Amino acid sequence: MTTNGDDDRPTMRDVTSTAEQLSHSAEDVLANWPYPPEGGWTADDLDRLPLDGPHGEPDFFARVELVDGALVFMSPQKRFHEHVLIGLRVRLDQQAPEKLGAVSQMDLKLDTNWRPCPDIVVADAAAVADMARTFYEADEVHLVVEIVSPESAHRDRSVKPPKYAKSGIPYYWRVENHENKPVVYVFQLDPATSAYGLVAIHRGRLSVDVPFPIDIDLDNLSVRAG
Repeated sequence: MTTNGDDDRPTMRDVTSTAEQLSHSAEDVLANWPYPPEGGWTADDLDRLPLDGPHGEPDFFARVELVDGALVFMSPQKRFHEHVLIGLRVRLDQQAPEKLGAVSQMDLKLDTNWRPCPDIVVADAAAVADMARTFYEADEVHLVVEIVSPESAHRDRSVKPPKYAKSGIPYYWRVENHENKPVVYVFQLDPATSAYGLVAIHRGRLSVDVPFPIDIDLDNLSVRAG
């Protein structure tokens, strides 16, 4: 889930479409907290969560995603994670064709019970340019990148990839930390099985032709390095 950083932020998050009114209302989404609303959490509920917690805890819901119907609170990340996230996102955006753009930590609404928040997505430029969006749909997304941390390792390796694949997202990169150097596992969707297959493992330099020609020095991801 992404949040607005405005000083005059609303108590409840904006609803992005009329259709989202079909799930829980802003008034009842936390009525049974810490238990889920009647019928369970839905992807649309994340747009109704307040930024602060039910007892006024600051930014309590600032970093949360919905994985198979369960709210997952994301832990604070180490400097390695932030360094790789920014470096990869900037270079992907620089090298992407005009019809695509790279963004970080935007939700993907995959179905009623799934709304993960990947580290990086490459999506249609029209979707990226829409500053009112709080999530993207799977058919707008061409690549998902997850940077593995200790608390997210199981989700990033075993839980999320099958869902991304069955949602039709054609490429998935999993970034592992090996002695504080990023190692990128590149997966491609097999349309016949709706599953990812490992294509390559990149250390030091990442060079691929799809979803567009990409060449990145993994050992020098400093944004200042360009």
